[in-house]
Amino acid sequence: MPSFEFRISRFVSHARRVLAAGLALALTLTAPPLVPAQEPLGPAIKVDVNLLLLEATVKDRSGRILKDLKQDDFLLDADGQPQSISHFSRDQLPLAVALVLDLSGSIEPFLRPLRYATLSALKSLKPEDQVALFTFTDSAQLRVPLTRDKRDVSDQIENLLAGGSTNINQGLYDAAQYLRREAPAARRVIILISDNVATAASVNHDAVIQQALEADAAIYSIKVPGRNPPEAKVMAKMLGRSSDVRKMTSETGGEMFDMEKEGSLFLSLQTLIERLKTRYTIGFYPAQQGQTAGFHRINLRLHPTFGGKGRDYSVVTKTGYFVSPSRASSR
Repeated sequence: MPSFEFRISRFVSHARRVLAAGLALALTLTAPPLVPAQEPLGPAIKVDVNLLLLEATVKDRSGRILKDLKQDDFLLDADGQPQSISHFSRDQLPLAVALVLDLSGSIEPFLRPLRYATLSALKSLKPEDQVALFTFTDSAQLRVPLTRDKRDVSDQIENLLAGGSTNINQGLYDAAQYLRREAPAARRVIILISDNVATAASVNHDAVIQQALEADAAIYSIKVPGRNPPEAKVMAKMLGRSSDVRKMTSETGGEMFDMEKEGSLFLSLQTLIERLKTRYTIGFYPAQQGQTAGFHRINLRLHPTFGGKGRDYSVVTKTGYFVSPSRASSR
């Protein structure tokens, strides 16, 4: 029979093994999980929400995009006063895109090809770029909140049914308001897909422009032909300038693409997405007088060595920015 001392020694040895096993298990449970190393999506860029951002496309006299400009090539005035450019990049900041889709009966033939167009064209966005989907008839509705899953947006389009009136302004207004609230530090873009024939209006185009400028959101338009009966065109004429899409795009720094000229919805959307990638992002902190409530006009141009603006080159950007009373008081 083993001696008392031998039994004590075996007990202590066993206890040590149990304690070591328990400690190893505890360390395993509390240690961070091992995951494969991943390549970063890109440089992490933080943007102060008080920094005002301008999106700009520069074209030469023949309409070709100038893609290789540097920060020193640009000059910026706000309310006639020179401004110091604090941020300069091209397609580095994440995008927040609101796709605003007309669901009136006149564009029903384009819903099916639109799913393919969005699925294909949106793939060329960066992985961190987000897209939201709005639709409108007589009122506007958020169908898909901002998401990095571009397929989710195209899948939703497949199940949509067209029919009703065309309240373009409400769709754009709600999208601008949403982007301002949900994506304060991203490049904000609104893409309208519509025949641009408004048959209803709840806010006028000036209110849309103001809301888009407050949100620093550029409005782009993809114009489809539509199937409008004569009475719809009469209604649109009666509404007059209540939905002036061309004015809303130009004053917010966007552009209009005509599907009939581009050849298809896919080519129109692809061209627009590629245009976003060649836009320069220019940020500045306005001087004290530029932080007061109201509209402030800006003038972005190139250094005089490039010639004269409007003669030798053109700059597509917003005409100014709007500071709301609440935003002014918080500065």
